[in-house]
Amino acid sequence: MSFYRESVCPCLTHLAMSASSLRPYRQAVTRQASGRVLEIGVGSGANLGFYGNSVECVIGIDPSAGMLRRAAGVDTNIPVMLLQSVGEALPLDSGSFDCVVSTWTLCSVSDPRLVLKEIGRVLKPGGHFLYVEHGLSPEENVSRWQDRLNPAWHRFTGGCNINRPISNIVAESSFRAVSDSNAYASGPRLFAFFYQGDAIR
Repeated sequence: MSFYRESVCPCLTHLAMSASSLRPYRQAVTRQASGRVLEIGVGSGANLGFYGNSVECVIGIDPSAGMLRRAAGVDTNIPVMLLQSVGEALPLDSGSFDCVVSTWTLCSVSDPRLVLKEIGRVLKPGGHFLYVEHGLSPEENVSRWQDRLNPAWHRFTGGCNINRPISNIVAESSFRAVSDSNAYASGPRLFAFFYQGDAIR
């Protein structure tokens, strides 16, 4: 692993994802979670302080050791276990979670469809996949620039993509959508089209 990917990129990602403007989105997702929760792409643990009393425990996975070191220092009142792993091959038992949470993660995995298949595998029947992601804008003039800039952005950010059509990807999976709300957040439109949803296995 390069120094940039393991040391510099986690620091930059932590700073970007700690923005106060993202707090309402994190709260909206985590307050819906209950029971045994799996958080994919737990990163530096920015969500861990928001889970409520209805959550029994959180298993957080992330491929970056640098991010997990930061997450280990987060103060929380619920049991948390952190694992270094990728979403495409979860080292977890099938049907073992009530809820899976993903916040700004599907943009950076190598194969979002395979990740969704794995999420479906580890969820109990009727379990919820709760997410907020950024991705492809519905505006052609914005999406055209997203496609142009994505290769450079992908390299600079250690794997993030700004042009994934998240709603379409979720719709093509085995989940049944309960809610799907998409809109621009504050900030440059190239990076601020957010997808929020709740889908049932």
